[in-house]
Amino acid sequence: MDDYDIGLDYEGTGKPTLRKARIAIVGRPNVGKSTLFNRLAGKKLAIVNDTPGVTRDRREAPAYLGGQQVIIVDTAGFEDAEGERIEARMRIQTEAAVEEADVVIFVYDARVGVTGLDEIFATFIRRTGKPTVLVANKCESRASDSGVGEGYSLGLGDPIEVAAEHNLGTLELDDAVDLELRNVSLGIDDNEMDMSEAPVRIAVVGRPNAGKSTLINTLIGQDRLLTGPEAGITRDSITIDWLWEGRRVQLHDTAGMRKKARVQNTLEYLSVGETLRAIKFAQVVVLLMDAENALDKQDMQIASLCHREGRAMVLAVTKWDLVTDKNERSKMLKEKVDRLLPQIRGIPLVMFSGLTGKSVNRLLPAIERVQIDWSAKIKTSDLNAWLSEKTQRHPPPAASGRAVRLKYISQTKTRPPTFVIKCSRENAVPESYKRYLINGIRDDFDLPGVPIRLFVRAGTNPYAHLKS
Repeated sequence: MDDYDIGLDYEGTGKPTLRKARIAIVGRPNVGKSTLFNRLAGKKLAIVNDTPGVTRDRREAPAYLGGQQVIIVDTAGFEDAEGERIEARMRIQTEAAVEEADVVIFVYDARVGVTGLDEIFATFIRRTGKPTVLVANKCESRASDSGVGEGYSLGLGDPIEVAAEHNLGTLELDDAVDLELRNVSLGIDDNEMDMSEAPVRIAVVGRPNAGKSTLINTLIGQDRLLTGPEAGITRDSITIDWLWEGRRVQLHDTAGMRKKARVQNTLEYLSVGETLRAIKFAQVVVLLMDAENALDKQDMQIASLCHREGRAMVLAVTKWDLVTDKNERSKMLKEKVDRLLPQIRGIPLVMFSGLTGKSVNRLLPAIERVQIDWSAKIKTSDLNAWLSEKTQRHPPPAASGRAVRLKYISQTKTRPPTFVIKCSRENAVPESYKRYLINGIRDDFDLPGVPIRLFVRAGTNPYAHLKS
């Protein structure tokens, strides 16, 4: 995972340690918070776009600031909104990030200068009493000179001139954060996870408005992710570390995936790219579907994508509380899964209500079972005894009148289970016979719902070097 890190990766010892300082990056929309977040994190994690309001959920990452390891938090742009509007719900998330923070980095656009919204937000920050570092961003040219001077009117101290996009001023910012952290008492972190244990990485994917964020909020027991009736609320792939029955789990909330032809604007294209990368690096993918239209064509395309990537998968149907004839609908869905996804026969299907939490407790055990099967290792002796019995019962079809001999089978890797068969003529084994062997491995070694890869290779001739 060197090229792309979708989760928190702190180095833990399992012993009680000081709690890591939390630093929230806040400001009105489109002042460069996510650009600064990526710069401080040392990698591109948050989506950056010229469109205001790209960031909607809080996103966390480890960073090294003020001479110590900290957790930086990217936040949604502050809007002066109330009620049920999405901007009001985003504001609640930002205010929660400020409340949990030890130090606040307040960012404003020095090229635009101080706006009325900056002043409203600055008043809120002053009232919290949180240690604050004022950052005048986009100071790569002299056009920002007047805006830097206006920053003093916010009453948050001297502005630090920064150009996050060009990596200018970050050393001065580090010094300013260091001064504020010296007065912060961290104490012992009683809730620190043992980060030395590798987590089970679970990506929750599906079409827009399927209820992915609602499900994760229900699982962790808090309103950590922004939810609402609007489709496409989630844009970034948000990672949440969580403990389930003593096991470290990373839940990845992702943007909804629509049909490729409907993805037209750059922002949605970037969001879908984040989802695809979350699938690539997940161990288990939960394909979440609305009970009203589960297993439609787009769901099947997402399932096929996950299968091609070799991910373990659980099919989850939410909003089950709205279904009247549950028995009939359950039978229909199971029959549909068997018919439409024969390549991953036996895949788990779980029905629940993500909003009310009813039957959600069935999901994690299903994930655990499929993750164990996905990591299974079969003895070579057992495989070859199985292959001998399988080929005697149903030998591969002859090619051009010549028999095809399957000599040897071994498992070369797990996650997903991958097998190689040595054969007299690799190109003579038809795809239908490979499917017969894959289904046999799945049934005879009890690996339901797990993607299995099987390769046929020609065996080497030990006497080839003697030929003239």
